[in-house]
Amino acid sequence: MELRHLRYFAAVADTKHFGRAADRLHLAQPALSQAIRQLEAELGTPLFVRTTRQVDLTPAGEFLREETTRILAAIDDSVRGVRRIAEGRQGLLRIAFTGSAAHTLLPRIARTVKRELPGLALEIHADLLTPAQVAGLTDGSLDLGVLRPPTTGDALTVRTITREPLVLAVATDHRLAEQPEVAMADLRTEDFIAFAGERSVVNDAVLRSCREAGFTPTVAHEAAGTTVMLPLVAAGLGVALVPASVRAAPLEGVVFRDVPDAASLDLALAWRTDDPDPALLAVLEVLEAADLFTPTTPDSTPELDEVVR
Repeated sequence: MELRHLRYFAAVADTKHFGRAADRLHLAQPALSQAIRQLEAELGTPLFVRTTRQVDLTPAGEFLREETTRILAAIDDSVRGVRRIAEGRQGLLRIAFTGSAAHTLLPRIARTVKRELPGLALEIHADLLTPAQVAGLTDGSLDLGVLRPPTTGDALTVRTITREPLVLAVATDHRLAEQPEVAMADLRTEDFIAFAGERSVVNDAVLRSCREAGFTPTVAHEAAGTTVMLPLVAAGLGVALVPASVRAAPLEGVVFRDVPDAASLDLALAWRTDDPDPALLAVLEVLEAADLFTPTTPDSTPELDEVVR
């Protein structure tokens, strides 16, 4: 049984007229009649009762009409699904966010994708530091990462989203909590809380800021992410220099103060350059249209369609 036979049968069953069905199918009526006879011969039973005035379905034809409606609908749904996947409008995209970026960019990115690509599911990995994201992007367990450059290797494409300064997180009863802003030199004698793990981009920026101010920070505690770091600050166990986006997740007992001479950090979107997933391209295109990325000079960053195609 060929699929075209089912479509021919459905047209005749709907119109109950071979001529009108042939017109709908853009098919010569004799060819349609022959196809229906072939279908009946294959099934071993008549599907239509033919008279000079009308065409009616037999009981077997009524059953086949119900089944054909279901089968053709399922096939059409499958075709639409395949096309949506091929266009990147359906499927799964795995995206990670470095700790503080989840507070500000996760809602914006997720809402944009949900609005523009409603058939695409997002698998969110939050509070994942840059080295872990680079590893996930490289081995294919992640599709996109919102991270802090620099990244190692040349297998990834990185686009800057924004640049944000480091700010000071201190306990509300700390001596610096009443200051409107703090200088790096004011932190010379403080215990610091740093991010755990090697190659933390934030830790590197903090160390650079301290050294430029003439001292090396004393790290009293390490935290796996901002969700642990801020409670340690609130407990008075040390101060922390964190990206300004952490302010979007306030915690009782912690205040944030500007540090004008502290370093600033880029926040960027990264993906594997040779990733062929059409869903990735679709997401990048809608984020580009939503002005997620900061403008770049012509020779600083490749155009989006050049690096993902």
